[in-house]
Amino acid sequence: MKTEHRRVSANGISQAVRVAGPATGVPVLLIHGNCSSAAFWEPLIRRLPETLRVVAPDLRGYGDTQTAPVDAGRGLADFADDVAALLAEPSIFADGARPVVVGHSLGGGVAMRLLVDHPDRVSGLLLAAPVSPYGFGGTRDLAGTPTTPDFAGTGGGTANGDFVARLAAGERDASAPASPRSVLRSAYVADPASLGDDEELLLDSLLSTATGTDNYPGDAVPSPHWPGFAPGRRGTLNALAPAHFRIADELVAVTPKPPVTWIRGDADVIVSDASLFDLARLGALGVLPGWPGPQECPPQPMVGQTRAVLDRYAAAGGSYREVTLPGCGHSPHLERPAEFVAELLALCPRAC
Repeated sequence: MKTEHRRVSANGISQAVRVAGPATGVPVLLIHGNCSSAAFWEPLIRRLPETLRVVAPDLRGYGDTQTAPVDAGRGLADFADDVAALLAEPSIFADGARPVVVGHSLGGGVAMRLLVDHPDRVSGLLLAAPVSPYGFGGTRDLAGTPTTPDFAGTGGGTANGDFVARLAAGERDASAPASPRSVLRSAYVADPASLGDDEELLLDSLLSTATGTDNYPGDAVPSPHWPGFAPGRRGTLNALAPAHFRIADELVAVTPKPPVTWIRGDADVIVSDASLFDLARLGALGVLPGWPGPQECPPQPMVGQTRAVLDRYAAAGGSYREVTLPGCGHSPHLERPAEFVAELLALCPRAC
């Protein structure tokens, strides 16, 4: 399947959208993750059948979509509102289309927000290595209890400054561990060989990220708690922080409840119960000094939280399927494409 590139004015911004398949095909909406773009879906789209109508937008501040600011105080709602506006575009989706929504990482959180805000427009949800329904970092247990009152150690201040600088400079080599190419190879996948001939395409996608206070990573404010900062109200990482994105109860209460498939790799280093991007975990490993210990600042049980919330979703009348891929990292659609396509196609008839 080949994609067509379109530009649409929706929700007050100019959005770049990749479209594939016939207008009358089974609708599928692909929402990419952080530090990427819709191009990250290209290797998957090539494998999908022509019976699908596939739509993959660049989120604001990524790819070729307008670099509009992210109001982190709304959680991921700015992104979800942009995507929701595309559902009303007749050139993108047929009138009344109810797509299966696929969200990767940050995009999983956007997909959850979209479902909660527009439950009548989502026929199924495929969450690929999604952010926890309690946000990223700063919570201590399966109920999402805050570690500190201000969610210290989450948000814009968590970004690696060296990575941000190299990202902003468009660096393409792998001379440093924090270079975008090195991070793509070491964090986005468990085996860099799985990037294959698409490595340059995927690196281009990563490098399309808009950097700054209003986008990636965002701002931070001082905190009296370790490690000395708390999330601000601007930019992407703050939109993911549990101070602003806590959707668990809303997700459980949503009506109607479409079927959910949750697919993840057991070697994921980003979304994990031992995430190397969780500052509490880095403190426990001795990477960050001053960590106050496991009683005061335990790592976030990200996977356990998602499972607990989806169990509640099922108990409230919904259904979900968890698929764990051995040896797979943060990008199941890149690393295990055959299994990923099978799960997506299995969800389509269930959703319809």
